[in-house]
Amino acid sequence: MNNKKLNAILLWKQMEDLVAPRLRLGITDRVVYSHLVRHSRLEGKTQFRFSIPWLAKSVGMCDGTVRETVRRLIAKGALRLIERSSVGHIIEVPLPRRIRAVQVAARASKRARQAADLEKLDFLHRRGLRESIHARERGMCFYCLRRVKEETRCLDHVVPRAASGQHSYRNLVSSCLECNTQKRVRSAEDFLRWLYRERRLTADELAGRLRALDTLMAGRLRPALANCAAIDGENRESSGPRKARRG
Repeated sequence: MNNKKLNAILLWKQMEDLVAPRLRLGITDRVVYSHLVRHSRLEGKTQFRFSIPWLAKSVGMCDGTVRETVRRLIAKGALRLIERSSVGHIIEVPLPRRIRAVQVAARASKRARQAADLEKLDFLHRRGLRESIHARERGMCFYCLRRVKEETRCLDHVVPRAASGQHSYRNLVSSCLECNTQKRVRSAEDFLRWLYRERRLTADELAGRLRALDTLMAGRLRPALANCAAIDGENRESSGPRKARRG
C-alpha cells in the first residue's frame, strides 16, 4: 500500500518533537517505534506486517520486552493494530499529527496561545471586539439584567478607568445607559449591591450577578470571536463612540 512520498527529515523531527514527549515514550518505546516507522512510513507503507521474533532480533531486545513495548505503543495510539495472529502482527503506523494524543496536546497548546493572545487585545477601541462583548451578554445589561436596545447599550469598565481599569474582556461588560451613568466610579460589586437595595435586583439575581462578576474577572467569561485574526487586524479607531468610553 503506497502513499505520498514523505519528507523524512520532517517526519523525524515530528517524531522527536511531538510523539516522544507528548506520549512520554521511554528509550525502549522510542527504539521500537522508530524501527517500525523506518520499515513502514519511510518505505511508503501505511501498514506493515512483522513478527515479534523478527522485531526483537532487529532492535537487539528479547521477545518479551518487544511484545510489551508493542502493546504499550498500541495503547498510547502510536500504532494501530489491524490484525494479530501466531505468525505475526499487521499494524498501521499513523503519521505523528494523526495520533490522537498528539492532536489533543496540539489543540490544548493552541487554546493556550489563543487565551494569551486574547489577554492582549483592546476590546474598547476595536469595533469588532466591542460587538463581541455585547454578544457575550446576549442583549442584556450585565448589571440590572434588563434587555437593552442596540442604540442605547454601552460598554462599562468593571474596574473604573479612574482606578486604572483596563480595556480587557475581563473588565468590560455590556450595560444599559442608566447603569453606565449611575455606576460611575463605584466598584461593580458595590454597584450591584446598590441595585439590590434599590429593588432593581432580587436576592437570587444579586447572587447570580456576583458569581458572574467573579467568573468574568477570573477570565472564564470569554467572548466568542468568530475570526480572531481578522478582528485583531482591524485598524485602531481614533474616535470610538463616546457611550463605549464611559465607566
